[in-house]
Amino acid sequence: MTIRTALGIIGHPIGHSISPRFQQAALDSLGINAEYRAYDVEPDDVGAFVDSLRSDAVTGINVTVPHKEAVMPFLDEIDEWATEAGAVNTIVNRDGRLAGYNTDGYGFLRALRESGGLDPAGKSTLILGAGGSARGVVQALLRAEVGGLTVANRTLARAESLVELARSQGVAAEAITLESDRVDDAARSAQLIVNCTSLGMTHGPDETASPLRAAQIPPTALVYDLVYNPALTPLLSEAEQAGATTLGGITMLVYQGAASFEIWLERPAPVGVMMDAAMDAMRG
Repeated sequence: MTIRTALGIIGHPIGHSISPRFQQAALDSLGINAEYRAYDVEPDDVGAFVDSLRSDAVTGINVTVPHKEAVMPFLDEIDEWATEAGAVNTIVNRDGRLAGYNTDGYGFLRALRESGGLDPAGKSTLILGAGGSARGVVQALLRAEVGGLTVANRTLARAESLVELARSQGVAAEAITLESDRVDDAARSAQLIVNCTSLGMTHGPDETASPLRAAQIPPTALVYDLVYNPALTPLLSEAEQAGATTLGGITMLVYQGAASFEIWLERPAPVGVMMDAAMDAMRG
């Protein structure tokens, strides 16, 4: 059978990704003659890979760490959400012109509200990390009228860029390093804690690491880890020990993937099929 439509996801590493499982299930359920594949792309090869997407055979791709920012200079246009977030997670090929989108914010908020049962409006929030995913999360929280933000990152400069974005929209915000003594205070006073780092990710460089310990996490907080593999990350394990509510990244992953699907194919995504396939993939 000839594959008429090529879709996929790029990252480095990419072995942890279950996007091919649930995206392919969605395509097959609708009878769409297409293949969704994972591509491990070295940072130095990003530009050449993105340029190859202009082929008539390619509809688009998803983009995951560490390429969400790196792909942007190679695109012809970028939508408002991606521009504000400074990161792209979805690329669509339209007759050789490449457009970039960011569906992370949509997926993040939908999962937070529907699966986590939390409206972030007015809530004090601690963001761990300041990369492409964190920018999308901060942008979404600002649109949802979050109460206040602390951004903790290994390098202070990247955290400060997100804090400046928050302050420009009238939200009280502070930038700190992950090693700072201020992390304890920020965590203990937070109603929402969001991990946007790769710490604890299967096949990542720090599979057993958690950005916080149980003693730092208040039992009244919702701890939301964007890492979805494993389902119980080191951070979520610490949060459970603290008695906090937890939310893994699998629901956000599916919701942002469904939004990408709809951008590529201009038809409703079978979210139920995608969620079932993602859960099956997580069970092995």
